[in-house]
Amino acid sequence: MSTPCTARRLARGFTLIEVLVALGIVAIALLAGTQATSALTRNAARQSDVLLAHLCAENELIKTRLSRQLPPVGDSLQPCEQAGRRFDVSLVVRPTPNPGFRRVDAQVLDAGTPVLRVSTIVGRY
Repeated sequence: MSTPCTARRLARGFTLIEVLVALGIVAIALLAGTQATSALTRNAARQSDVLLAHLCAENELIKTRLSRQLPPVGDSLQPCEQAGRRFDVSLVVRPTPNPGFRRVDAQVLDAGTPVLRVSTIVGRY
């Protein structure tokens, strides 16, 4: 048989402080999980942007190489569409110390924001 003191102790339950501490711990854990999920989503979107931008940049650089002409020095801007998204490719052609070669920089922009830059050297054919 239990004593009245033991019965009172068993029916006591959690105190308000214990419940608040437990809720605080759960809230912090949920916040950390939300931030981790958000970071993963941003990184996945960034990886997709970089992949599509790389395709655009490589396409423009390959066009330059396949033209079989030394590209003229100067700047140009070409549109590029990949996976239903529109990018702009800024080609910057600069001379090198060797007149038989030119440096070509392809910078891919998404709504004016730089996404990726790829460079190559093109020579005379």
